Amino acid sequence: MGTWAAGPFDNDAAADWCGALDDAEPAARVAMVERILREVVDERDYLDSWPAAKAVAAAAIVAGQLPGGPPVDSAYAPDFVTAGGRLDLPVHVPALAVQALDRVLAADSELRELWDESDGAAALIAELAPIRAVLESAVPTRP
Repeated sequence: MGTWAAGPFDNDAAADWCGALDDAEPAARVAMVERILREVVDERDYLDSWPAAKAVAAAAIVAGQLPGGPPVDSAYAPDFVTAGGRLDLPVHVPALAVQALDRVLAADSELRELWDESDGAAALIAELAPIRAVLESAVPTRP
């Protein structure tokens, strides 16, 4: 996977997935976001870097749709998002995105392993921290 920075859209897998999301019919976009997040959360074996990178991009898009979310302004993000387009996300999606980020950062994740090998894990974690914080703030608390 080609990676040029630690940002959520700064790799080939995320850029390709964002292009597909941008090209998708608007009515299909929420399902695409949920599908990649669920794929990563449900992976019980070693998590490959490609779905992990796509899930990171999806989580960043979800966070960017929330109040106080980090702006999605990467040239590799979907054009409809950078132009201010919105997704009508179900209330459970931020929690799913948090779970996906946790799975991406787990020990049995190739993406985490690649960043560890390059001594860049701290940069990845720093990039994901504000995204995760906004997502967590949108997760309903249980009484």
